[in-house]
Amino acid sequence: MAVIYVDMDNVLVDFPAGIDRLSNEMRNEYQDNLDEIPGFFRDLPPVEGAIDAFQKLSEQHEVYILSTAPWENPSAWQDKLRWVKKYLPEKGYKRLILSHRKHLNRGDYLIDDRTANGAGEFMGKHIHFGQKPFEDWNAVLEYLL
Repeated sequence: MAVIYVDMDNVLVDFPAGIDRLSNEMRNEYQDNLDEIPGFFRDLPPVEGAIDAFQKLSEQHEVYILSTAPWENPSAWQDKLRWVKKYLPEKGYKRLILSHRKHLNRGDYLIDDRTANGAGEFMGKHIHFGQKPFEDWNAVLEYLL
């Protein structure tokens, strides 16, 4: 049984869908800091296949959600917890870790779309989600299962 960490933004959660929903006024006000918009993370939809993949991985492995919340957006910390409770109420129960130092977590795999916040220094295998050969959840499941 492997220990697997899964990032939220752009891995479990469809961050671009949230950006598409923003008004032009909100985009202009926050420009390069869209993740600091209060309430932004509250109602984001899941990435296609993410919920099913998390469920399948959890049946065979020890799976945790390892995400970073913007330091200047306190609502993001609450919103990420609410998202997990809504979409992964059983498998995600008490498995949410919010950290700006992902490399400090021990495990076999980290599924993340970026190398920021310590993901690039993770001691296990970094599965770079959205990049070849892990373009989508089907590819990730094929590799891990």
